[in-house]
Amino acid sequence: MRIQSNGSNGNPRGIGRRRGTPPRGGKTFPDQKMILVLAAVAATIFASGLMLGTHIYGSPQISDTSAASSVSQPSLNNEHSSPLVAATSRIAASDVQRLIMESAAAEAFEEEERRQEEEALKHGDKTLALHLRGALVPGDPNYNPHHHIDDTLDVDDPLNSNQEIVGGEEKQENMIENMHHQFAQALDHEKHVIDSAVKKGVTKLKETAAGVAKKAALRGAITKDETAENLPNYPYMRTLVPKDHDFTKYKPLGGNRFIEYLEGESPYAMTDSLREQSDNLARSRRVHVVNAMKHVWKNYKEYAFGMDELHPISKKGTANWGGMGTTLVDALDTLWLMGMKDEFWEARDWVRDHLSHDKVGDVSGFETTIRSLGGLLSAYDLSGDKVFLEKADDLGAKLFKAYDTPSGLPKGSVNLKTGRAHNMNWNGNAYIVAEAATQQIEYRYLAKATGKEDYKKSEKVFDILDKITPEDGLLFEKLKEGGENGASFITASKSSFGAMGDSAYEYMIKIWVQGGRKEEMYRKMWDKAMNGVHEQLLQKSTPNGLTYIADRLNGGRLDHKMDHLACFMGGSLALGAYTDPSGIDSSRAKRDLKTAKALTYTCYQMYARTQTGISPEFVKFSGGNDFIVPSSAPFYILRPEVVEAFYYLSVLTGDPIYREWGWEVFQSIEKYCKTKYGYGSLHDVNAPSMKPEDRMESFFLAETLKYLYLLFDPDSEIDILNKHVFNTEAHPFKIFNN
Repeated sequence: MRIQSNGSNGNPRGIGRRRGTPPRGGKTFPDQKMILVLAAVAATIFASGLMLGTHIYGSPQISDTSAASSVSQPSLNNEHSSPLVAATSRIAASDVQRLIMESAAAEAFEEEERRQEEEALKHGDKTLALHLRGALVPGDPNYNPHHHIDDTLDVDDPLNSNQEIVGGEEKQENMIENMHHQFAQALDHEKHVIDSAVKKGVTKLKETAAGVAKKAALRGAITKDETAENLPNYPYMRTLVPKDHDFTKYKPLGGNRFIEYLEGESPYAMTDSLREQSDNLARSRRVHVVNAMKHVWKNYKEYAFGMDELHPISKKGTANWGGMGTTLVDALDTLWLMGMKDEFWEARDWVRDHLSHDKVGDVSGFETTIRSLGGLLSAYDLSGDKVFLEKADDLGAKLFKAYDTPSGLPKGSVNLKTGRAHNMNWNGNAYIVAEAATQQIEYRYLAKATGKEDYKKSEKVFDILDKITPEDGLLFEKLKEGGENGASFITASKSSFGAMGDSAYEYMIKIWVQGGRKEEMYRKMWDKAMNGVHEQLLQKSTPNGLTYIADRLNGGRLDHKMDHLACFMGGSLALGAYTDPSGIDSSRAKRDLKTAKALTYTCYQMYARTQTGISPEFVKFSGGNDFIVPSSAPFYILRPEVVEAFYYLSVLTGDPIYREWGWEVFQSIEKYCKTKYGYGSLHDVNAPSMKPEDRMESFFLAETLKYLYLLFDPDSEIDILNKHVFNTEAHPFKIFNN
């Protein structure tokens, strides 16, 4: 049987020849039998490998402008394929195996013919020799229909003559019978050789595929039920983004897409090859996030350097945080991580020469701790420059006066100049649980870096919370002094993972990570709270079943709303799952990871379903379309929590979908929030024709742009599983066992 492929002129041509003659009779060189067999075996391995490799490594890229739901199908690049590859790529695996057997049989038959032909010539039996050559025609008693006629005979061929053919009929029959016997033996042997070769090839392919899945699982990219053997290929890979990409032409793509992620499943195979494609695409997007930071920093330096905020429309600088250079300090580690080292060191010089806290009046202890103290400590952690540690110690000592209370809970506001502290009148002078329980990562680090143990007194907050937290693990948002434990909850207040409650839960899991996963109290508090979430607060919307976390009001009633702030839980749940002491494959870790994914899908829909592709401050889950944007909260103040969740899930699961969603968010920010001098808040996310407002929070540089950059930065020095922990303002610190 001949194997054919298309030549350069498009005409079929055989690859086999016999003794130098043109490939017209379909016969081949006897010494090429093994070449044909090996080629056929290679064809089987190639075809099987093509199918398995396509399943493992994913499909080719599709254009960034194509429909998000379109699925790419694998194809071969025939321009660079060999003739054998081009031919066998169109043959099913079963057909290729049949091809092997038939080729082997034909080759064995012809090899035996050649040998018998030579024997016949030695004995002078040219009739038999011609029969074996296949030179007889239909009608001749010795004609064999399984043979072909050579159109051209060699000049020196001993059979190419007009000599008389002589020979005995009995001798010819004996020769044929002997030939058939030897042919059967040769065919059995050939079949055994081919079967062994194919079996070894298939075994090798299976071992390679298993090795790929095992390697990915060890890297933390996939869990056991996400291996390439069980799941289809990821279909949303895009083309690289050019450096001159025009964001003004972007149009939000709308919601209700990527529905396969609704329930928190992992619908596609995560492989090393897919990760590599995603990383290359991310690098082409990373450039544009750096450009956004450069745009802001250029104008901040020119119009507001050293001021607390730059106003992105009026280009004014203001000292609305006490004149501590809040935007500059908050952005230090973002500059470092983005490789903007010249700008970083220039900012360091300002910190060294101009930053002073001596004349600053009342500030929020919580906000100043997470932004300014956290920014200085992170800059020190990354650069090692002691200027930052000295300034952090000075600020920390002043802020820590807020802890001088009977209970040890910190007051909400502190005067850095006088040291006097107080709670807010608007809150009935109560302590806010999120503020009191979201300073410990910073003070623990400061205590370790300076050797000043007094800073560790901040941990007393969690000692109190551990004693007074209800059995369901859910915290009330307000606290008051007094009681046998030094403080107690105001139970008339609500429980929320949004404003006033959110980061207290975040710090449970992150303090545990910061301490090298050794301080069990924090982990137990976290796991207890997550049980409470799943049992009491986790809800599904109507009609599509979006997952969300409701607020619990006084008396146990649920308020079916979810803040943008609550979307941090997608990242924290994922971090908790991947650091679970029982392992990522434990039932608790699987539950929490699934919830993290489902919740983050909802948070993505909060962006995708608006006319600008940007989320409002919160949504209400009511009506017939899952949620609505309430008239009281249609605004966006450049918040980071959703892209924070994208970052954690992207790093921990390896799923490129979170980069895809993050890219949509970034494009909408570029389209609707960018101004001549920076980026502004939006008054109404469903009013795309409205201009941005003249306000840019420091956390846009510290958190939103940083998390977007890290989302698209596969080469980052940050390692959230083994080396670093972020405070709630996205400032990274090394964990204590590093």
